[in-house]
Amino acid sequence: MEPMPHETSDETARVREFFSVRAARWDARFPDDGPAYEAAVGELGLREGDSVLDAGCGTGRALPPLRAAVGRRGTVLAADVTPEMIAEAVRAGRLASGRLLLADVRRLPLRTASLDAVFAAGLVSHLGGPEAGLRELARVVRPGGALALFHPVGRAALAERQGRVLSPDDVRAGPNLRTLLAGSGWRLTSLDDGEDRYLALAARAE
Repeated sequence: MEPMPHETSDETARVREFFSVRAARWDARFPDDGPAYEAAVGELGLREGDSVLDAGCGTGRALPPLRAAVGRRGTVLAADVTPEMIAEAVRAGRLASGRLLLADVRRLPLRTASLDAVFAAGLVSHLGGPEAGLRELARVVRPGGALALFHPVGRAALAERQGRVLSPDDVRAGPNLRTLLAGSGWRLTSLDDGEDRYLALAARAE
């Protein structure tokens, strides 16, 4: 675990407050998501020896399939801003699958164009002003590299579960997301927003 190199912003504090009290029971609340994570990672197009980041990794549920995808020669990094989530990832034994960083995805301690891909589960909706986060992810990924924005439940199903109305202003809605990605260094290549999952795939602009 590594310290964050920058001061804590109000947005970072808000995210930490939300997730810190939920970290201990996070995996228990969603015990059946493993296959959905594996399937989404499988569509990222990773190859043996690639370098990949799990951005906003939470308890690290994506780390085992990411490690399996890049093999022993590959590099798996995982970054989250909430110490309690990182601690749960360690407790779950996921440190064996990748290197954990306590870091804000808007200010990553990584070299430019050092990664082949980024996997991000449930991240975009928790980024206040998501352009900055997506631009930072674009910075650390090589031209032509891949991005997967994932959630194990589709937008409509999630809204129903939370007792709210699905808004056309949702940043993850197709037209909104396409525009957001295009302005942040990415090109949307596919979008699956069904009942069982949300998966947007994008390519780093050349």
